[in-house]
Amino acid sequence: MTVAQGVSGYILAFDFGEVRIGVAGGSSEMGIATPLATVTGASNDDKFTAIAKLISEWRPTRLVVGLPCHLDGTEHEMTRLARKFGQRLHGRFSLAVDYVDERLTSAEAEGLLSEAQTFGKKRKQALDQVAAMRILQAWFDGAGQQ
Repeated sequence: MTVAQGVSGYILAFDFGEVRIGVAGGSSEMGIATPLATVTGASNDDKFTAIAKLISEWRPTRLVVGLPCHLDGTEHEMTRLARKFGQRLHGRFSLAVDYVDERLTSAEAEGLLSEAQTFGKKRKQALDQVAAMRILQAWFDGAGQQ
């Protein structure tokens, strides 16, 4: 049984970055992730306001945050910041937060965008959303959970 089979409802996933946060979503019943948005803002409050709008619109039952790690699995500063982001999501929205190992999701996202011949400004805007989609798909598939 995959994790998605044990959880019902809509799931939002986040590819956390200090400048941009990619967001993807999907129904746990379907188990298919879709890119949704890229959140940016001058401050954390601006970013959380945008996230609050997404949560209000999609009404997720659970959130998933990608955990960046070194290739050997060791954690670094961005891992700590992603965990802190997940804790803030839980605190603000009272939703369960799961973490997924996101090693190589950005490389996978780059590959998918190359295949789709998405370049330049459009590529930069889509990259974080596609990385979030890969994180959520890994969660649906039951892989890489922390």
